[in-house]
Amino acid sequence: MPSTGMSERAARAALAVHFTPDQVAAQLAQHSAQEVWQFGVDHDSSGRLAQYQPREELANAQLTCRFVIPSDDVWPAALSDLGTGCPLGLWVRGHEQLDMLTAQAVAVTGNRAATAQALTRAHDFATAVAEAGHTVTATLAYGVDSTAHRAAAQAGQATRAVLPRGLDRAHPHNHAQLLSSVPACGGAVVSLFKPGTETSGATLRASAALLAGLVRAVILVEALDCVEAAVHTAEVAADLHRPVLVPPPGHVRADGNVRLLAEQRAVLVPGPAQALALLN
Repeated sequence: MPSTGMSERAARAALAVHFTPDQVAAQLAQHSAQEVWQFGVDHDSSGRLAQYQPREELANAQLTCRFVIPSDDVWPAALSDLGTGCPLGLWVRGHEQLDMLTAQAVAVTGNRAATAQALTRAHDFATAVAEAGHTVTATLAYGVDSTAHRAAAQAGQATRAVLPRGLDRAHPHNHAQLLSSVPACGGAVVSLFKPGTETSGATLRASAALLAGLVRAVILVEALDCVEAAVHTAEVAADLHRPVLVPPPGHVRADGNVRLLAEQRAVLVPGPAQALALLN
């Protein structure tokens, strides 16, 4: 493959827009990102890739957030556990803290339409996790995840958020203030998708897997099976041999928790104290 004059960062950002990591992993194992991009341009009969301007697109996108790649010092090494699914790069706000926040990261996630019991548990687990020095990591979704972010912030600790869309807007949109508060308080917000990308089923699923890759354990507070992205996060975490901790399922809306326990892919923890004991 001929080399090009563009940077590795621009090439990886361009590849991430048009391909999943799995689609180019084999090529990237043998060639530079620039060479893989040029190969794609040369063999794209639609002409779509040739019309894309990697340098200009990257420069415009980085007005909003930074595109971090594996050769950067702040890259989370834990993402290598995703194998061929390891991201081509991450769009980040608050990137200076990214590697530090990853070392002791714990996901606290669950239903968007959460029960009152789940919201109380999310607050209690997130507070305990944060006070113990772990980085609470979640989406900005309604329900369990946003409750976890706010609880950790109330405990005076930085959090990390994973979004299923570009970082130019929050998801959900009316959590814009929460989105801004995460990096402002020393945390970081990350996404697989460049600014301007809208949320879809595919972005939700990919982001759920990213969340699992970024943490050392998942606390699944309450999750509907086959509906919530949180269940996919827990499943990926279990596949990566990261502990999945669940409180006693107390509602029909926790049938995802029940299944994971029955399959012995999750560990029952009565409360935050028991979760911290396992984490430590």
